[in-house]
Amino acid sequence: MFRPEIVLSLFIPFLGTCLGAACVFLSRRELPTGMQKALTGFASGVMIAASVWSLLLPAMEMSAAMEKLAFLPAVIGFWAGTLFLLLLDHVVPHLHMDADKAEGLPARLPRTTMMVLAVTLHNIPEGMAVGVMLAGLVEGAFQVTLGGALALSLGIAIQNLPEGTIISMPLYADGEKRFRAFLGGVLSGVVEPIGGALTILASGVIVPALPYFLSFAAGAMIYVVVEELIPEMSAGEHSNIGVVCFAVGFTVMMILDVALG
Repeated sequence: MFRPEIVLSLFIPFLGTCLGAACVFLSRRELPTGMQKALTGFASGVMIAASVWSLLLPAMEMSAAMEKLAFLPAVIGFWAGTLFLLLLDHVVPHLHMDADKAEGLPARLPRTTMMVLAVTLHNIPEGMAVGVMLAGLVEGAFQVTLGGALALSLGIAIQNLPEGTIISMPLYADGEKRFRAFLGGVLSGVVEPIGGALTILASGVIVPALPYFLSFAAGAMIYVVVEELIPEMSAGEHSNIGVVCFAVGFTVMMILDVALG
């Protein structure tokens, strides 16, 4: 089940997070506002494009036998993913970047832990998306190819580069040592390969309902983008930087999916 190409696809996104978090060893303590907006915008563009090209469109293609109702599994899965992330957002204690008030259930946790949990919430749907694609590949599901799964893994790895930076740099700015800040960024991405592996182990259950699970991951990812990343990208001055980088990220992911898929 866990062939070399499957393991590689599982860990590519996590590697992206680690490389991004390692920027803390090269940069000054404060991440410039323009750079922060650019990184957030780029990650948002990649996630939206991945949700459309790698998840929603394949889900509807797999449901083509339903003819005019081919959209139904995608709609059901999309809403399930959206509501699932909404639930997690209200339950898991976390602190968004540049925010003073934590969200989720009240908890006496250090500020740094709450920030790591915020990014971990981002990574849950990303790990699920990769895991669902790989589960389909393992089971030989129709229209799931190694190229398509690899494109999704690479795309998420690319957008994890800025995410790793966005978590490690603020931790360093808050007074953490460089290595502890790096470790915080790394830990925020651990959920991706773990979640992906658990999804593959449940492939026998997932594959028969693959269109629903693909759409579920898409709904969860788009929730993260709209609820958090886009507001952070657009806040304050020079929001055009984030918008341009959003377009760049969207384009990169679209090219990857079409070229490799």
